[in-house]
Amino acid sequence: MGRLEGKVAIVTGSSRGIGNAIAHAFVSEGAKVVVTSSSRTNVEAAVAGFPEGSVHGRVCDVLSRGEVQALVAESAERFGRIDCFINNAGISDPFCSLAESDPDAWGRVIDTNIKGTYNGSRAAIRYFLCENPHGKLINMAGSGTDSGSNTPWISAYGATKAAVARFTHAVAAEYRHTPISVMLLHPGLVRTAMVSAENPTPELQKQLATFNTILDIFAQPPSVAAGLAVRMASGWSDGKTDIYLSALSGMRKKRLLLTFPFRKIFNTIDRQTY
Repeated sequence: MGRLEGKVAIVTGSSRGIGNAIAHAFVSEGAKVVVTSSSRTNVEAAVAGFPEGSVHGRVCDVLSRGEVQALVAESAERFGRIDCFINNAGISDPFCSLAESDPDAWGRVIDTNIKGTYNGSRAAIRYFLCENPHGKLINMAGSGTDSGSNTPWISAYGATKAAVARFTHAVAAEYRHTPISVMLLHPGLVRTAMVSAENPTPELQKQLATFNTILDIFAQPPSVAAGLAVRMASGWSDGKTDIYLSALSGMRKKRLLLTFPFRKIFNTIDRQTY
């Protein structure tokens, strides 16, 4: 029996990348998962990659409070319950300096990452308070979350992840007297479309050598973050809240740095885009 047997989870932005890896990990541990994306094509393609009956696909724009509320209601009706809500949907800004940034693009990152997390958190907490007092809310941290972790050239993304972290800790404090678990997950550095250099901006072209070296050293497959998400959604977190887990913790970061020369020599660096 899997660690999530009988559980139901919603994972926003789970048609690809880290969210998709989390959805697959949850299914492998016995959970039913609601896979979402703002693109119907992406949802349908993602659902086709799961065992029949293990997931439900739902188009959802996390910027729409109404759509997120409908997502929760439909998921609960379809599977009978919701045990875990993961606010994974997010975007990053183009790699450039503040002076050269596009205000509209910068604003879209703020809206998606912060307002989207707010909409999902609000809908999940309201459901848990009424229907499942032991529900679990997991928000996604990122670069910019930890003290001393700066994000030059992607200032909107870094600012949003710092904001999401403070928001999550605040929500955990608000509901600390309930059995609801409110947690924060840092997925580490993963080669996804978000960090792809397929269409580099002029600034990224200047920084590309350094950027690729950082990826070679610290990037990991999304399965690492997915494993942490399973742990957070399992009985391990029962009765706990305000938990922070990172796929790029201090010890793991040191290990990746120390093993980098050997991975480079033996050509075992994983450069796959997930």
